[in-house]
Amino acid sequence: MKLKISHETVYRYDQPIRNLVQSLRLTPSVFEGQKTHDWQIDVSGGIRGPGFRDGAGDWIEGWTVRGPVDHVTVRISGRIDTRDMAGVLRGHREMINPLTYLRDSPVTKPDAALRELAGSVTGTDGLDLAHQLSAAISDRIAFRPGVTDNATTAAQALAQGEGVCQDHTHALTALARLRGLPARYVSGYLHSTIDGQAHDAAHAWAEIMVEGLGWVGFDAANRCCPDDRYVRLGSGLDAHDAAPIRGVALGTGAEDMDVMVRVEEIAQ
Repeated sequence: MKLKISHETVYRYDQPIRNLVQSLRLTPSVFEGQKTHDWQIDVSGGIRGPGFRDGAGDWIEGWTVRGPVDHVTVRISGRIDTRDMAGVLRGHREMINPLTYLRDSPVTKPDAALRELAGSVTGTDGLDLAHQLSAAISDRIAFRPGVTDNATTAAQALAQGEGVCQDHTHALTALARLRGLPARYVSGYLHSTIDGQAHDAAHAWAEIMVEGLGWVGFDAANRCCPDDRYVRLGSGLDAHDAAPIRGVALGTGAEDMDVMVRVEEIAQ
């Protein structure tokens, strides 16, 4: 699939800020399932700093904006060719030991209910177990926007039985780690329909380490493994760790943010 992506994030401040430093994980991953073309990143009034590939294989760029400014716009645009790899992350170079992803984070720390659910799931092998864990989360957490926020934990999402892709992913990584399977949070984009129209499509899913296959993606929110509709950006222990944009603003004012993401298929 050939996809065109536009992503714009606007930060507005009720009082001008003196300085802004950002770390951007907004360049698509390099692996056999996707090839990037004409990828552009721009920060309004920004100075591009050095970029580097971290131990997880993600490309990270540093940007600085010198104030005073009352708004900052981060724009991303580009084209990408994707292939259906049945969820397998093949050809992705990274140096972090997968066992690192057995660690919990504050939002994925399991409670008694998550432990009980993890223990109730069975599988014939590692791959089947991962599929069954993903299905268990799909069954227990209905997709419902607006009922959770960035601070919602996996335990809270399971308790209320509703959430969005971030909540599905946190809960699934928690279950996998309880069963001894390294698991991580992945941020990216999703071409959400095949009608040829652009759609809001920032997305998240989990990757679970499966013996004999390596990292395999599982999207519990959509009951599937990532295919050629998905674009992978980066990974981490949780949503905060894998966030496409992280930054620190120097100032005393309140911040407001608007995000627009559009993914459209390009005619072959």
